Amino acid sequence: MNVDWTTARRAPRAAMWTRRAALAAGAAALAAPALPQGFAGLGTGADGFALPDRATRLTFPADHGAHPAFRIEWWYLTANLTGADGRPYGLQWTLFRSALRPPSEVETRVGGGRGWESPQLWLAHAGLTTPDRHFAAERFARGGIGQAGVVADPFSAWIDEWEMAGDGFDRLTVGAAAPDFAYALALEASGPLVFQGDRGYSVKSPEGQASHYYSQPFLRGTGTLTLPDGPVQVSGEAWIDREWSSAPLAETQDGWDWISLHLDSGEKLMGFRLRDRVGPPFTSATHVTRDGVATPYGNGALTMSPRATSQVAGRTVPTGWAVRLPAHGIDVDLDAVNPTAWMDLSISYWEGPVRISGSHGGRGYLEMTGYTPD
Repeated sequence: MNVDWTTARRAPRAAMWTRRAALAAGAAALAAPALPQGFAGLGTGADGFALPDRATRLTFPADHGAHPAFRIEWWYLTANLTGADGRPYGLQWTLFRSALRPPSEVETRVGGGRGWESPQLWLAHAGLTTPDRHFAAERFARGGIGQAGVVADPFSAWIDEWEMAGDGFDRLTVGAAAPDFAYALALEASGPLVFQGDRGYSVKSPEGQASHYYSQPFLRGTGTLTLPDGPVQVSGEAWIDREWSSAPLAETQDGWDWISLHLDSGEKLMGFRLRDRVGPPFTSATHVTRDGVATPYGNGALTMSPRATSQVAGRTVPTGWAVRLPAHGIDVDLDAVNPTAWMDLSISYWEGPVRISGSHGGRGYLEMTGYTPD
């Protein structure tokens, strides 16, 4: 049977439900608890999959697309937005690809394989945060049937009708809709792509686990949020992270605390600490000037210390943080716009916008994974 893949990927959502049963095994693989193997299984073995290589030089637009030789990757956008009345909002759009097995040489050449024999699974998350409410939704898809995927040039990442697309990462539109919320944004970059770590080779542990990782932190845009009370016109800043690997965590790393900060000075800061149940956290950071000059920092240069906690979904979660990067005079406190921003999905975690105070003002995003019930 011949299939028009362009038409298939844009088929109405109702036509997709007959495929859901076939995704059950893959969904379980993505969602199953995996604490002995790092958060969400990200510390499992990588036998047969490609591994990040420090000598790799990222190239564009090719690296905006999928890397099926690797086990897992994601296209991840967060936005700090403001309504006309000054009210703060945050949104997230993320597409994950995860492989059930290493692809064959043919599957690698055609971008992961066609039809139901493709080993690729796709999962998407959408979140929307207000000061007093948090909304979250997810979608699952099987690769090879056109329901989800990524094309590098012209760039398009989609699952059903949820889509992020445009001219590379320079000009983009992004949208998602769920029963109780929706959003649509138009974004444009005012600065360059930023390579995290050593020219895009980002180390995650003392043992050397790593990923390929780059960002576009200079997006600004406008759009509409659709909430139960009606539409809201918003504008603000956005940040895209692109990352792929096959075993990015050590087996003893149970989760991470990650930040992306838009400082009032025009500087940007990415930072994370990976929590380890047998040793101290592993940290990494990248400072970016307002002109786009990036300086990476290895383990220990950045400190992230919880300073306030909230009870969320039966868990004690740090929703206030002290963040220090002495090399750039950054000594700030982060406070959640909405401490209850829990993504209660098949893989659950905390994620939402934060306010910045201290040596710098500004706003940003905080993601925290691996926090278990008390």
